[in-house]
Amino acid sequence: MQTQSQNSQDCISSDRVEGTAVYGADGDKIGSVDCVMIEKRSGQAREAILDVGGFLGMGGSRHAVPWQKLEYDVDQGGYKLDVTEEQLKEAPSFQESDRERTLSDQTHRAAVYDYYATPVYW
Repeated sequence: MQTQSQNSQDCISSDRVEGTAVYGADGDKIGSVDCVMIEKRSGQAREAILDVGGFLGMGGSRHAVPWQKLEYDVDQGGYKLDVTEEQLKEAPSFQESDRERTLSDQTHRAAVYDYYATPVYW
């Protein structure tokens, strides 16, 4: 049986995920988590929205990444993604001003999951 302390180490508050660094396959920082998209009905995290190349949330691009592509690395204190920054820049992206429209667009979502060769959850 897990204790309260052990169980809390398996979970993290969403506000602690936001702003966490994301490192690419080469170990270089490629962005940070802007937010986590959670499926309303199941409560499962589906995508992380990464902020790439901007400063204080301005001037960069946003990339939706399937949540299962991220792996937390305790030593780096951030998430690892199995692509380089250049590969991430080639992935489907959007501007903050188009966030709501883009994230609800099934064609964009399918393109994201296809790019990362990950099954789509609808």
